Amino acid sequence: MNAARPVCLIVNPSAGGGRTARLLPAVEAALRGRGVAFRVERTHSIEHARELARSTLAAGELTAAMGGDGLLGAIAGELRGTDGVLAVLPGGRGNDFARKLGLGSDPVAACDILAGGREQRVDVADIDGRAYLGIASSGLDSDAGDIANATRLKLGQLVYLYATLRAVRAWRPARWEVVIDGEPRSFVGYSVAVCNSGVFGGGMFLAPDAKLDDGMLDVVTIGDISKRKYLGSLPKVFTGAHVREPGVEIVRCREVAFHADRPFNVQADGDPIADLPATVRVQPGALRVMVP
Repeated sequence: MNAARPVCLIVNPSAGGGRTARLLPAVEAALRGRGVAFRVERTHSIEHARELARSTLAAGELTAAMGGDGLLGAIAGELRGTDGVLAVLPGGRGNDFARKLGLGSDPVAACDILAGGREQRVDVADIDGRAYLGIASSGLDSDAGDIANATRLKLGQLVYLYATLRAVRAWRPARWEVVIDGEPRSFVGYSVAVCNSGVFGGGMFLAPDAKLDDGMLDVVTIGDISKRKYLGSLPKVFTGAHVREPGVEIVRCREVAFHADRPFNVQADGDPIADLPATVRVQPGALRVMVP
């Protein structure tokens, strides 16, 4: 059904350190080879991406996004709650939402799903009016995200690991106040992360059992363990084995509000998306996406 719909391919040319721009000609050739009618729009900002998403919706086009997770979150914010459909062509550094959907990291191969896949409804997380698809995290992750976004080093997916190692060196514990579905709690530690997909940082499965279609958020808190233990558990996040470590707690809910004893931003889908205090709510089945 969707293969017959015209496609607007929204592209962030600078995503993945220029990876998207390099792969775009091969993607265009793949779409032509599959008989897909499409047009290409290059974004110059997140707000521009939102404008383009609104125009594709008004035109009745299928919205394809080629870039990083930040681009996908911005577009999801415009398509949620509508009959618009999102197709994902992974072009960023992390491609975590594509990973969770089972699309892999090759945007050319993902053209098959755009042309002949099926629609699935997935949850969207909303933080103070802004949509995101992956994980919104604050605390040490705020510091690491700022470092990752500022670095000039060509590290690819390893940029997140590099940034975390640097952030840990300067870290001091924060006191957190968290209200989960109306139940207040407090703790001292590293971070609060509110997970929709459960994956971030280029394949870190922070909430390995998180589902995109269960109408729930997975809240991960990391308490005040030693820096040595924190760093020792870091490799385990890539397999999800960290959940058995001391200090790690995961709770499911539909709404969570949180703040700390000092200012932090909230990082989501690779970008700062809000400042504390913040409230996150799940919007069950709000987005239609193409999946294998």
